[in-house]
Amino acid sequence: MGCDGGTIPKRHELVKGPKKVEKVDKDAELVAQWNYCTLSQEILRRPIVACELGRLYNKDAVIEFLLDKSAEKALGKAASHIKSIKNVTELKLSDNPAWEGDKGNTKGDKHDDLQRARFICPVVGLEMNGRHRFCFLRCCGCVFSERALKEIKAEVCHTCGAAFQDDDVIVLNGTKEDVDVLKARMEERRLRAKLEKKTKKPKAAESVSKPDVSEEAPGPSKVKTEKPEETSLDSREKKNNLAPKSTATNESSSGKAGKPLCGATKRSIADSEESEAYKSLFTTHSSAKRSKEESAHWVTHTSYCF
Repeated sequence: MGCDGGTIPKRHELVKGPKKVEKVDKDAELVAQWNYCTLSQEILRRPIVACELGRLYNKDAVIEFLLDKSAEKALGKAASHIKSIKNVTELKLSDNPAWEGDKGNTKGDKHDDLQRARFICPVVGLEMNGRHRFCFLRCCGCVFSERALKEIKAEVCHTCGAAFQDDDVIVLNGTKEDVDVLKARMEERRLRAKLEKKTKKPKAAESVSKPDVSEEAPGPSKVKTEKPEETSLDSREKKNNLAPKSTATNESSSGKAGKPLCGATKRSIADSEESEAYKSLFTTHSSAKRSKEESAHWVTHTSYCF
């Protein structure tokens, strides 16, 4: 039964105790969180987006996830809270000038420094490698270190100048407590948006119905209830009211043609103080009047045919 050749087994080889819990390497975990997409597990490449819980994604992977309607989509628990492209924000990242990437390690004989990161904080200069807490603004997408926001307190973004509130600050790859707080904010924000949509719909319906009510004509019921005698009396009153208006308009038009107005006093040339030569120019003068015998003939219309 073994032990041949002078082999001496030890106790841990014969007695099986409880298995030790495997510890995850912190450096490997940080590299996976800050350099790889949470959904597709591919290297992050621009355009890079972040959700309302502070997780990093490739924008192409998010679009493919939203368009995918197969049964395998249920496996993507990391992006189950993303319902549309509006739920993610495209990040504005600042490149790290000291980061070389895979350019200097073409042969594979060079040590990869895990402390180096592709992006840095544009205000303080800290590298975004997971050693320092970073956050982004949901209103504009700019990324800063948490130290920069604490040291330089302002209500305006440090790079683009957009105004923001405390609710717009989202921690990237935060702890479980940070994720719980962000999840509660996300649910409150979505409930608020739904309530605003519901309140806008009745307001729009009221604004459409108000002009229709004001422009409504009297219905057939109102017309039918009126008696025939009342309608005949109304028509007579309307005719009587229209008659003086028409006479007034005729008088005004005739007055424009040359007739004097009612209130104006007539003035004859004979009563004026002008000379006789001037008065003789008008038909009202005695020299211009003719007798019946001298008047024009009805056939020839000349005054010389009697």
